[in-house]
Amino acid sequence: MQKKKILFICGSLNQTSQLFQISRYLSDDYDCFFTPYYVDTPFLRFLYKQDMLEFTVAGKKLQTRCINFIRERNLKLDIGGVNNNYDLVVTSSDLIIQKNIRGKKIVLVQEGMTDPENIFFYLSKWMGFPRYLASTSTTGLSDAYDVFCVASEAYRELFIKKGADPSKVIVSGIPNFDNFAEYLNNDFPLRGFVLCATSDARETFKYENRKKLIRKVLSIADGSQLVFKLHPNENFIRAEREIKELAPDAMVFREGNTNHMIANCDVLFTTYSSVVFTGLALGKEVYSNFNVDILKKLLPVQNGGISAKNIASLCRKLVEGERVGVDAVQYELLQTVQQENLKLVEAA
Repeated sequence: MQKKKILFICGSLNQTSQLFQISRYLSDDYDCFFTPYYVDTPFLRFLYKQDMLEFTVAGKKLQTRCINFIRERNLKLDIGGVNNNYDLVVTSSDLIIQKNIRGKKIVLVQEGMTDPENIFFYLSKWMGFPRYLASTSTTGLSDAYDVFCVASEAYRELFIKKGADPSKVIVSGIPNFDNFAEYLNNDFPLRGFVLCATSDARETFKYENRKKLIRKVLSIADGSQLVFKLHPNENFIRAEREIKELAPDAMVFREGNTNHMIANCDVLFTTYSSVVFTGLALGKEVYSNFNVDILKKLLPVQNGGISAKNIASLCRKLVEGERVGVDAVQYELLQTVQQENLKLVEAA
């Protein structure tokens, strides 16, 4: 008997890694295929061909990284999901709902922190502008999915407040964010430093005064060892030049496990990055452009790394035609976990 087919629409390495972890609980019983994120409207395809989407997960650079990840693990590649009729689609973003997945069963998985709401958020929500113009602030607003798997109860409330259907938003936890304690066991050689995890704000057409940021981090470090971990999507040459100009003694890393660096640092400085959750969960002194008290409430559920299994269970039910919705008992349990999680963070 032919196995039912599932398409995983990936994106950044974080998104791709999360979907891969989910697939591992499904690959024995279902035929799993993977694709980098893709666009399919004439306008977006024109921008893609002109290399004008390189600041997004649909750009050629991040697509290549995603394809390499898929091939290195000998996963089945179906670019654009064109080779099969899929029984289920698991996607890392609903900013675009591609034509060939409309009407299919869809599971959306939260990728991490969402961008602040801006004018494009309201233009998208109230005037029908494309959701991708507002970046991840409009995550969950497509209503094209059957289930939206999110990181915490506070995130569930946030997405519902923005306009997501409450019956579809389920607190499953999300892979890569559900077991921060595991990062304490690492081989990164440095200890007790101040870490600045930079962003790709300028590459995604957002304002950032990098010189002001560097000076602020220098002030926080106050003579302590300073380390910069560059965002994988930013202009490395420009970033390194700016850092060396103002902080010549700082160490700069283009590559490396950011979470391991955070686990070993004393102080973490971020702007708009999901890695801030790692610092909060591990009790670091944290600085962020977001309100830290709000971030503590949004902190992803720490369930010991079972989020991928939770999401796979929902996928399995959808594929097999079972009803999937918000379960009151499940939420009671998850709220308890989240409350205990917050107590640990506040105590730290």
